[in-house]
Amino acid sequence: MPTNPRIVFMGTPEFAVASLEALLDAGCMVVAVVTAPDKPAGRGMQLTESAVKKYAQKEGLPILQPEKLRDPGFLEALRAFRADLQIVVAFRMLPEIVWDMPPMGTVNLHGSLLPQYRGAAPINWAVINGETETGVTTFQLQHQIDTGSILLQDRFPIADTDTAGDVHDRMMVIGAQLLVRTVEGLATGTLRPKPQENPTDLKHAPKIFTETGHIDWNKPTFAVYNLIRGLSPFPAAFTQLDGKLLKIYRAEKVLHTLAPDVAPGVYDTDGKTYLRFATADGYIRVTELQLEGKKKMAVTDFLRGYRFNSLPGH
Repeated sequence: MPTNPRIVFMGTPEFAVASLEALLDAGCMVVAVVTAPDKPAGRGMQLTESAVKKYAQKEGLPILQPEKLRDPGFLEALRAFRADLQIVVAFRMLPEIVWDMPPMGTVNLHGSLLPQYRGAAPINWAVINGETETGVTTFQLQHQIDTGSILLQDRFPIADTDTAGDVHDRMMVIGAQLLVRTVEGLATGTLRPKPQENPTDLKHAPKIFTETGHIDWNKPTFAVYNLIRGLSPFPAAFTQLDGKLLKIYRAEKVLHTLAPDVAPGVYDTDGKTYLRFATADGYIRVTELQLEGKKKMAVTDFLRGYRFNSLPGH
């Protein structure tokens, strides 16, 4: 087994850049990078490069951007790099012909403590479900998604006020360091893969759709509060205000000490400092929001310029 294996790194967003940078800083031999093709974005629909591509260009690394992962031209180019090991961070599903190519296999960094929260959105669902702890896992890719043998794990707490964005930023750094330790362990032969267990209380992390963010004010305060945190900053939980879409990015929870006196979903405001919505057992007090057609802002700035169609409490 090579002491400094030749690595092909696969990733696309900013989350993956931290891992690529950590590998290079640790002296790992990254021989090529595979990332998503450039995509039109913004108002002018200009072709935009992925965060990983921009970083790889700055570091002078060879880059492959296949449209299709089974394309013969891509497979030939990938083989030519003679990788001992492939590393995947926030990329896409690989066919077996790709993940089985290097002799040391392909390692994936996943944003949960596997086997919990297998799927596309582990950070979001951990926060939505009110978890107080999460972590990162490195594992070997196999046929079924997120089921391969575990290599290393690292855990850290989720604070009651953390959004998915806060957890993402912390995880990005912790995951990058875990990946470096994983490569070192594989290279020295000290790391032993451990098959995943399948507990009965398995929690899943399916893809987030727009409708996931629709707030049901009939639910308990904690459930609504966690949904807001779990979908912030993207795609954001939302409701309606005077017939317009209102995205809520940050909020505070207020539980009733007495029986609720207003119906769930009814809003109340003093027009200056607070805007709150009734839930099944309390209120959600909005602190950061974005009304359809407007910028994201603090609630005090919003209230300064907004005229409500209906009276507060109606």
